[in-house]
Amino acid sequence: MSRWLTEPVPRGRVAAFRTLIYLFVAADLVIFTPWVRTRASVPGELYQPLLIGRMLPLPTPTPTLVAVIFWSLLLLALLAATGRAPRLLGWAVCALYLEWMIIAMSYGKVDHDRIGLLVALAVLPTAGRARHGDATRTEAGGWALRVTQIAVICTYFLAAWAKLRFGGLDWLTGSVLARAIIRRGTDFADLIAQVPYLLIVAQFGIVAFELLSPVVFLLPARWRLAMVGFFYSFHVVTIATITISFAPHLAAMTSFLPLEKVRPLLWARRLTGRQGPDPAEVDAEPVEASLTAPAPLVDQAPVVGRPAGP
Repeated sequence: MSRWLTEPVPRGRVAAFRTLIYLFVAADLVIFTPWVRTRASVPGELYQPLLIGRMLPLPTPTPTLVAVIFWSLLLLALLAATGRAPRLLGWAVCALYLEWMIIAMSYGKVDHDRIGLLVALAVLPTAGRARHGDATRTEAGGWALRVTQIAVICTYFLAAWAKLRFGGLDWLTGSVLARAIIRRGTDFADLIAQVPYLLIVAQFGIVAFELLSPVVFLLPARWRLAMVGFFYSFHVVTIATITISFAPHLAAMTSFLPLEKVRPLLWARRLTGRQGPDPAEVDAEPVEASLTAPAPLVDQAPVVGRPAGP
C-alpha cells in the first residue's frame, strides 16, 4: 500500500501541476468566486461558520478582513506558481484559500467540487522543489499527486453515496435533471429533454459512473488516462446542458495527467525561433555522450626483447 501511495513521478510533473493549481487559485479569485467579496457587506449575524470555522475559531468576515485575504492570496498564489519557496508560499496559500472557502461556504451553501483542490493545496508544500522538464522521479511528489487523485475520486463516490442516502431510489427515477434543465438549462439540454426517458437513463448512468469511479486506480496507465478522459467528457456535457463547470474539480483532476509533457514556454520559444536547450536534455547529455562516444585508442608499448622485423 505504501509503495502505491508513494509511487515516484517525474519532478517535472509535480512542477507543472503546482504551477497549474496556483494559477487556478489566482483565476478563481477573479473569475469564479469574486462574489465572496460581497460577503463582507452581509450582516454578521447571518454568518454561520462551518465546523472548522467554529473549531479554530475564525473571526466574522469584515470588509477589511476579506480585502486583506483577497489581495494577499492573489499575490502569494502568483508567486507560488513560479515554484519558488514551495513550502513557505505553499502553506501560506493553503491557509488563506481555506479561509476564503470558509467565508464563501458559511452562508448556507456548500459546494462539493472543491475537495480535490483543497487537498492539493494541503499536500503540494510537502512535495519539495521541482523544476519544469526534470525527469528525475520523486516519491514525495508521487504521494502529493496520489492523495489529490484519491480526493478527486472520493468527490465522485461520496456524491453518489449522498444521492442515495438522502434521495434514495427516487433520485434515480425522479425529475432531478428535469428541474435542473428548467432552472439553468441550455438549448442543447432542451433538445435532450424531449427524448422520452433519456433523463431517467442519464440519472442511472450518473450514479453508476460515480460509484464505479474508484476502478480508475485498478486500470493500466493507458486505460486509466482513457477513463480520466471520460470524466472530463462528462463535465463537458454538464457544462453544455446545465452550465455547471466544476472548475476546481477539473483542475485537481489534472493530477492524473502526464503534465510534464506540457511545456508552453518551450513551445513558445520554438515558435519564435529562440529555442534554448531543454533542461532535461542538458542533464541527460553527459550520460548519453559517455555511452555513445568511441573508446580512445591506447598506444601499445613495444614488447622488450621481441624483434621489430619479421
